[in-house]
Amino acid sequence: MNWAETIVKALKDWNTSMIVYVPDISIHQVTSLIEADPFFHLVSATREEEAIGIAAGAYAVGRNSAVFMQSSGFGNCVNALASLCIPCRTPIPLFINLRGGVGEFNIAQVAMGRTTRPILDLLGLVHFTLEDEHKMDLLMDGALKLCHAGRQPVAICMTQLLHGGKIA
Repeated sequence: MNWAETIVKALKDWNTSMIVYVPDISIHQVTSLIEADPFFHLVSATREEEAIGIAAGAYAVGRNSAVFMQSSGFGNCVNALASLCIPCRTPIPLFINLRGGVGEFNIAQVAMGRTTRPILDLLGLVHFTLEDEHKMDLLMDGALKLCHAGRQPVAICMTQLLHGGKIA
């Protein structure tokens, strides 16, 4: 099972059927699997804070949801996390494609790629970084368990070493 299939399996295992994402070629392997599976409802958002709002609304009516985004857009949703998800204890797994690391070709991606995890730390949100498929199934299950048991967002940061990144 490759990394994308592992994520999809974990989402299904945790009955996370509403998937909201801001389109990004690096996560296309995951979103294309999700789109092809009738278990999921895939919603494309125009901005990251919109994705958080949709996911929080889904949770409010009893549906587990997850959000996929790129680190360059993570800054757009900090207020939605801090003023909605954290105080309302909304368990949303955040799958964040970290840009700006090994192999990055676009210098504009570096700043948010480097500051995403420190911002998560400042918000008090647990995060994990996936760089390869080693024990990824255990990490995914544990991260989703922590997210739902703690009723807080948990971030799963995916690096270019995991998914291959973008090509210049």
